[in-house]
Amino acid sequence: MSTTMESAAARTQKLEGLGTKRKRVEDARFTQGKGNYVDDMKLPGMLFGDFVRSPYGHARIKSIKKDKALALPGVKAVLTAEELKPLKLHYMPTLAGDVQAVLADGKVLFQGQEIAFVIAEDRYIAADAVETHRGRIRGIAPHSSIRTLAMAPNAPVLRDDLQGKTSGAHGPRKHHNHVFSWEVGDAAATTKALKDAPVVAKETIIYQRVHPCPIETCGCVASMDKINGHLTVWGTFQAAHAVRTVASLISGIPEHKIRIVSPDIGGGFGNKVGVYPGYICAIVASIVLGVPVKWIEDRTENLASTAFARDYHMTGEIAATKDGRITGLRCHVLADHGAFDACADPTKYPAGFFSICTGSYDIPVAHLTVDGVYTNKAPGGVAYRCSFRVTEASYFIERMIDVLARKLNMDPAELRRRNFIKKEQFPYHSALGWGIRQRRLSPPPSTRRLRRSTTRVFEKSSARTAKLSRAGRPASCSASASPSSPRSSVPVRSRTATSSASACSIPARFACIRPAAPSRGSARSARVRGTPRPLPRSWRPKSAFPPRNITIEEGDTDTAPYGLGNLWFPLHARRRALRTAMAGRKIRAKAQNDRRLSARGARRRPRMGHRFASASKARPSASRPWPSWPFRPTTKCRRVWNRASKRSATTIRPT
Repeated sequence: MSTTMESAAARTQKLEGLGTKRKRVEDARFTQGKGNYVDDMKLPGMLFGDFVRSPYGHARIKSIKKDKALALPGVKAVLTAEELKPLKLHYMPTLAGDVQAVLADGKVLFQGQEIAFVIAEDRYIAADAVETHRGRIRGIAPHSSIRTLAMAPNAPVLRDDLQGKTSGAHGPRKHHNHVFSWEVGDAAATTKALKDAPVVAKETIIYQRVHPCPIETCGCVASMDKINGHLTVWGTFQAAHAVRTVASLISGIPEHKIRIVSPDIGGGFGNKVGVYPGYICAIVASIVLGVPVKWIEDRTENLASTAFARDYHMTGEIAATKDGRITGLRCHVLADHGAFDACADPTKYPAGFFSICTGSYDIPVAHLTVDGVYTNKAPGGVAYRCSFRVTEASYFIERMIDVLARKLNMDPAELRRRNFIKKEQFPYHSALGWGIRQRRLSPPPSTRRLRRSTTRVFEKSSARTAKLSRAGRPASCSASASPSSPRSSVPVRSRTATSSASACSIPARFACIRPAAPSRGSARSARVRGTPRPLPRSWRPKSAFPPRNITIEEGDTDTAPYGLGNLWFPLHARRRALRTAMAGRKIRAKAQNDRRLSARGARRRPRMGHRFASASKARPSASRPWPSWPFRPTTKCRRVWNRASKRSATTIRPT
């Protein structure tokens, strides 16, 4: 028995597929400090850029004086909105269908917003020029509290460029600081369920704004070749193709002449999906000056002005019977999108996957409304920790279950057990439109197992007293959202963002895999979840190439197929492995077909109009009734074939 198990394990290890041991191939350069990050790049004649940022959260720009900054030795240029306006580069499109100011145009909308871009020969000279830059800015009282001021009837207009517009990218706007309204579910049935229910619990839940804060800040190096009109940009991009599309829309350069390269990335967490003004300013400066331009933000700039996550203000109502059966759920969300709607959701829904807020529970009716608003904060709405608003939805429903349990004076674990989707209900369709499939579903946990997740631990706070505290893991459940097929796609603007991978084989049993999205992170963090090991192992069972002979080329739009990048890593990694396996299957099928054709080519294949050397050799046999022609012989051909056996040679012609 042990011999059989050992031989099976040996065969599995020899296959070198998923689940087998394999040495890491990417550690050497990271542990030796040989990583290739954006700030390590040094190009001939490269200049450096830095931003003048607003100290106010809401202000009018009266004037900008550049004379002292330009007088410093080594300063090449200072860009403001006035220089970008004639070229129509002062606004750029966002991934959510809105527009964002590249440089503040007469008005500042959040603290840290970019006002001017200084280009100098040295990074320190650029920083000195930023300090000497002067401007007259008159502050305006900001209103960052979305519940009290942003949607008030007398609230001041934040976006002057949208004043008078009654519709946006996601439908009509009902206020000058309103971004969108989104509604899903049955409002009438939910209202009736809440009205008729014997128990109704209501709670206001705030999921505060958080920042991804990767180790490496955002940055890029732009280089324009004026001879052939090609633009190359190296940067900390999680979605290189999206950056290429936006750069093409702004600059007017065709996409096939723009190359976006993502080298090693020191963490992303969704923070590096969107397009930032620094990218556009570096590209414009390189086009104008004809030399490479580098922009790298510092930690303060990264925390103050780059994309955030969360910032959802949720009001929920949940109805139930006295024995704990949930009968309805209603939720209203005020989504703080900052000064510009720059969310990086790859879905067609403006609130992402928040409609999964019914969770793992059997809720008959539900209704959800989401209102997005502009405030005096930095724009964003990234998929921090692979969320797409799933984290907010899970937090909302689990918090509402706890509030209901407290009102019913019931054990939260028992309340959850009573409302779980039962096995016989699958495939289940939620009240908000989600289809939930049974996939290796374990039996519903017992109340004892759920209650065991909260343990009581005695801790001595001093030598005289002891406190009873609840520590560890509170009971909760969550549901995640993902397309049901590896071929599923989600629309983004006019593109269809899919996970994809291309592969090619070269002689001597070597192969190259080009995934659509780069890995992210350093050797210890995200590279553990990257491509150097999983992709070759997902490829190996579908092809004849050993993983050590497989090369991964990623993060280059000139070679990688179009894709949305690694926004949602758990789904992205799974789909990328599936696409790689599909490519490996095609390579194997092509290789087998080539071998068959080569074997057939070794012998003279009979074709129509060709004479057989010998009729006896060409005669069909029991093992091979007919020769491997490119088509099946007709009845007349068979009669001619039968006559061929009576002659030494014959000619077979098509009918």
